[in-house]
Amino acid sequence: MTIGKPAALLILLASLAVFAQDKPADSPQAPPATTQGAPATTPDATSSPATPPKTDRAAAYYHYSLAHMYEELVAIYGRAEFATKAIEEYKLAINNDPSSEYLNSGLAELYARTGHIRDAVMEAQDVIKRDPQNLEARKLLGRIYLRSLGDQGGAQSQEILKRAIEQYQQIVRLEPKSVEDHLLLGRLYRLNNDLLKAEAEFKTAVQIEPTSEDALTTLAYLYNEEGDSKRAAETLNQVPEAARTSKMYSALGYTYEQEKDYKKAVEAYRSAVNSDKDNLDASRGLAQNLLNDNQQDAALEQFRQIVEADPHDAQSLMRMAEIYRREGKFDQALDALKRAENEVQDSLEVPYNIAVIYQAQGRFDDAINELNQLLQKSEKPDGSYTAGEKNNRSVFLERLGSIYRDTGRTQQAIDTFRKMLTLGDEPMSRGYQQMVETYRDAKEFSQATAIAQEAANKLPNDRNVKMMLAGQLADSGQPDAGINMAKSLLKNDGSSDDREVWLTLANIYSRLRRFPDAENAIDSAEKLATRQEDKDYVLFMAGSIYERQKKYDQAEDVFKKVLANDPNNAVALNYLGYMMADRGLHLDEALGYLKRAVQIDPYNGAYLDSIGWAYYKLGNYDLAEENLRKASERTANDPTVLDHLGDLYQKTDRLKLAAAYWERALQEFARSNAGDVDTTEVAKVQKKLETAKVKLAKQGERKAAEVQPK
Repeated sequence: MTIGKPAALLILLASLAVFAQDKPADSPQAPPATTQGAPATTPDATSSPATPPKTDRAAAYYHYSLAHMYEELVAIYGRAEFATKAIEEYKLAINNDPSSEYLNSGLAELYARTGHIRDAVMEAQDVIKRDPQNLEARKLLGRIYLRSLGDQGGAQSQEILKRAIEQYQQIVRLEPKSVEDHLLLGRLYRLNNDLLKAEAEFKTAVQIEPTSEDALTTLAYLYNEEGDSKRAAETLNQVPEAARTSKMYSALGYTYEQEKDYKKAVEAYRSAVNSDKDNLDASRGLAQNLLNDNQQDAALEQFRQIVEADPHDAQSLMRMAEIYRREGKFDQALDALKRAENEVQDSLEVPYNIAVIYQAQGRFDDAINELNQLLQKSEKPDGSYTAGEKNNRSVFLERLGSIYRDTGRTQQAIDTFRKMLTLGDEPMSRGYQQMVETYRDAKEFSQATAIAQEAANKLPNDRNVKMMLAGQLADSGQPDAGINMAKSLLKNDGSSDDREVWLTLANIYSRLRRFPDAENAIDSAEKLATRQEDKDYVLFMAGSIYERQKKYDQAEDVFKKVLANDPNNAVALNYLGYMMADRGLHLDEALGYLKRAVQIDPYNGAYLDSIGWAYYKLGNYDLAEENLRKASERTANDPTVLDHLGDLYQKTDRLKLAAAYWERALQEFARSNAGDVDTTEVAKVQKKLETAKVKLAKQGERKAAEVQPK
């Protein structure tokens, strides 16, 4: 019969117990101890000094053997009584050989494994006091501190971090060639925000083992965190491609992503996936960077594969929903979000994105309801929000306010945006900007300027607020004051801050029809644009300036460059399509651009007007009327939409209705800001209305003559 290991251990324990009973009477017996280091009996004050315990290594080894066997039984059965017996035997072994650091370290390790953390710490500290060079005791103490870091908060956590750092400083001194220990010490320094020391430890780890994926990737991620992606890439690229692991390629992909070099990021992540087909994190990185690079179909397919491998991956489902939304496939986007919601039921991100889809579908009340629920769910009665919680609430409020504004509920929009002001800092700034935009949309320009001035008074150091006020001053008859305010914000240091100021100046000059100045400002902004998205925005602004000057060929070239980089830029699609349709050129091509814009944002009043106008130019008056009417419902006070409807009704022999819309268009032009009005267009509408009135008067005279008795 074969005896299993647990049974054999129990038999051996029994035999050792018998051996203990049969020991000669003169064999040294260790007194039982319940507290490490304490004698079995406590002498009174009159007792003579205790005799130092006699060393008996045979007895110590005997008790250690029992302790070790009990440890194995703990590992097999997990029973507390075996842990207690193991501890007792260790103590008996130590009493028979008090100077054995091996036994003391073993007891400390056992304490740690069985959850007696305080005892483990005390035991390890005692060992280190007796032997400061004891590496195992320091490693045990370091591991205990590491495990405890996440269990404490505030000052306690900082104290434990300090102790962990102290232990690992000694560990790397005693064992200087351990890559793992240098990495651990570096991570502890990172937690302590001592980035220079962290970098030094990571570099040491790389010097010890130049091809260590942990050392190289950890150092690269530190450089990325410091904003130095160039050094991160150099660190990773020093490893030959043949020696790179999936983890290294993933770190390289992340580095290129930080640099906004999405094509290189895709290439690196694809290599990571090819090196390890089961690395879903690398697959996620590949999918996200395909999306960043506007390779939507490829990104969608990659996310589908990830969800097939991990059906509970809510983040990938949300990315799929984002792609469907960009493509105007709102029902599919909603389905993906509902699946994600089942996986992360306490998420704030999923219901927020559901509200975004509802808004895109025109289900405005459903979107409002979803956002109000999010605001209630995230509300704290005492108003004590963390920075992240403030940001979440500001995003919810901003989206809710924009829906109110877009549906013509101006006061509700203002009230909602005003709630952002209580969140302070950036949310406060954005809240003021949205309030100004809302009043501008409602053509309450004096209110807009008043709010901009209030914002500048409350946030005197906020550059965005000052630029907003500068624009308002220029629009309200104080152009020099606005321009000077904007120019005062220039640092002339080549920073992104200066790029934003030049863009503001370009917009002000353009609205003032000072086009040479606008073009000079846009040139200055272009020189400071480094990221592709910034370059695209500068290009778009340049295109809009060319279009306002009727430099259509230049504008068309610029908008096409924007779309080459970002094919789903709905604003550029609309601008280009409308510009072509309005001149009656390449109408089928123009309609294609506008269909894509409307697919992306089907309830955008400007896009609906543009596609309606394209259908009008093509002679498809039914579709023209359908889309222009929808545009009018979304932007009831837009004079261009009203003018287009007037033209449509004239073309379809409804002259009286046409005249009514032209008259409304002139009223809205009169209410508009001067920078938004092309006086040539106003004159055209005025002439059309006067001609229509003459025709209507003649028609009235003929009808009156027809009813006169002969």
